Amino acid sequence: MSYSSFTSASVQGVDGRLVAVEVDLASGLPQIAVVGLPDPAVRESVERVRAALRNCGFQFPMQRITVNLAPADMRKEGTAYDLAIAAAILSASGQLEGRPFEETLVIGELALSGELRSVPGVLPMAAEARRLGLRRVLVPAANAAEAALVGGLDVYSARSLTELAAAFRSGGGWGALLRDREEETASGASAEPGLGAELDYADVIGQHAAKRALAIAAAGRHNLLLSGPPGTGKTMLIRRLPGILPPMSREEALEVTKIGSVAGKLQRRGALMDKRPFRSPHHTISAAGLIGGGSIPRPGEATLAHRGVLFLDELPEFPRGALEALRQPLEDREVTLARARAVYRFPASFQLAASMNPCPCGYLGAQAGSSGQPECSCSQTAIDRYRARISGPLLDRLDLLVDVQRPPALDGSQSGMGSAEMRGLVARAVQAQEGRSPASGTAWNGELSGPALRRAATLEPEAARLLQQAFDRLGISVRAHDRILKLARTIADMEGFERIEAPHVAEAIHYRRLPGWS
Repeated sequence: MSYSSFTSASVQGVDGRLVAVEVDLASGLPQIAVVGLPDPAVRESVERVRAALRNCGFQFPMQRITVNLAPADMRKEGTAYDLAIAAAILSASGQLEGRPFEETLVIGELALSGELRSVPGVLPMAAEARRLGLRRVLVPAANAAEAALVGGLDVYSARSLTELAAAFRSGGGWGALLRDREEETASGASAEPGLGAELDYADVIGQHAAKRALAIAAAGRHNLLLSGPPGTGKTMLIRRLPGILPPMSREEALEVTKIGSVAGKLQRRGALMDKRPFRSPHHTISAAGLIGGGSIPRPGEATLAHRGVLFLDELPEFPRGALEALRQPLEDREVTLARARAVYRFPASFQLAASMNPCPCGYLGAQAGSSGQPECSCSQTAIDRYRARISGPLLDRLDLLVDVQRPPALDGSQSGMGSAEMRGLVARAVQAQEGRSPASGTAWNGELSGPALRRAATLEPEAARLLQQAFDRLGISVRAHDRILKLARTIADMEGFERIEAPHVAEAIHYRRLPGWS
């Protein structure tokens, strides 16, 4: 037989795509051609496969070899095809029986010695194989536990090409490889470990209003901005936000782990990332780094923060283009990147938390707590220019704008709410939202829109009048009107009210303005 076909896979965006690896042997001068839009890493696989076959005791066919990666109109990149190409060459040259590999996904990188090395993106590849009805997946031993997270597939692994061939030559077949996989995964944990002791809001002295705002943000998945002088605890407050967020469901954990697999961010293979992501990029980041990009797009920080928090410290210092690129993901909960050959979509359902100073020097409006309190030295022109770095449309997409001032005293008794108490408030609101989620189609108030928002946010007459007055007198946009409504719904949920009352609307309106901002 001079023809053989195996099934491998690639990653497009954060989703797996199956790829047929076809090999044809023909008479002619010995040479090998790889077709199907391969990138340099795929073309170089020829030399890795050649050396691996020889070092494992196989004969590399001295014929004209054509390797086709289908579909041919999709660009192929990475090293995940090595094992499938090697197995297809062995099968086409009669050195390996190809029939046992039917309905099998084959992925893995080959070392020159024939050792199998791990590859990124195994989780979405295996998920796509299950969706399309494949029965089993063959991966390097280091990827076996990760592939097993998908469920519904028989996962087999090998440490080298020699071990794989020996299993079938001895008659043991898949059963000989199954034992090795079980040994690899027996000691694996079921969840990604935490990053250390959890930070507690009890460590933050004072800042009662800011803590309440953060509890509201966590309860309804609302975007927020903290503004205040340096040293008032803005960063401390936001870095403790993940500690009061509700735990992820298994479906959410699989989504986050799939993104981590594609990006090569898994700390432990075969462990679900069950902690909500917290991403804090530096303000020098580019737009492509923030939302993703490249000739073959890769996930950016917005996608890496999916189901978690994206923290932008010193918001006005970020490039204007990068901030403006966030406007679409904040509305659509996904990043869409168009390229000549394909459109890539990355999930980006994150909670934006940002902080900033009120002016370039940072001390505008600072409360004079002592004779040594610095005073603002900025001109009005400099202040206006600094604030203009954040566009109105972006600011309109933030639900809570919170002024954070220095605490009046450093008495530990003024610490106020701790994380445990705040988690209790969040849990009450989450429970109320879960009760409405079948009708609204979302589990979070911050994601409500259209008719679902109107059904969920039932206003008492006085609350409706107050909201209409705010819309008429403050000149807020329709988007801001709806965000006030979502925020009021979350505040009512935290306090156990089925209908939104006037105090809930008043508090939500309060969060729409910062002191000194027009």
